[in-house]
Amino acid sequence: MADAADIATERECILRQEALARLHAARGAQRTSLASRATCEECGDPIPQARRAAVPGVRLCITCQKELEA
Repeated sequence: MADAADIATERECILRQEALARLHAARGAQRTSLASRATCEECGDPIPQARRAAVPGVRLCITCQKELEA
């Protein structure tokens, strides 16, 4: 039989999992609402569809992104 501490620990775990699920759902909704650009805002080159799908809201091509991060 579980004691009060076990019950509290189990309840805390359930609440934490529910909160994380809500957080992940909210982040997923936020990402899908971001429109990606078809062309790089820096150089004007096309941004490949695979990159636009992988990085929602992408604004730069890979080359310009690497230069920005360098």
